[in-house]
Amino acid sequence: MSNIKMVFAILILGLLTACSVFEPFVDRRRNAGQTDVSKLYVGRSKPKAPAICANGLWTSQEKIQELADAECEKHNPGTHAVQTNVTHFTCKLLLPTHTYFKCEK
Repeated sequence: MSNIKMVFAILILGLLTACSVFEPFVDRRRNAGQTDVSKLYVGRSKPKAPAICANGLWTSQEKIQELADAECEKHNPGTHAVQTNVTHFTCKLLLPTHTYFKCEK
């Protein structure tokens, strides 16, 4: 493959992935095949205590709060998220901040 084709391929790949790199997300992964609910989720986020990974430079606190509120409402209808803690450099490189919440009525 020529150098020009390689650079073009890398540029296209970078553009395709760049849109989602800075989007905040709930730090929850499922443990595939697990039937025990207490071991089903892996990550810092739990159904009654969501943890959001975000970057404060690109994401507003309101957006993080909305994401946490939606997660609380999904798992515990009638609740909202209350922020409990923030840690830095504990998530991904471009989204280094964990914001922890608990779901309350």
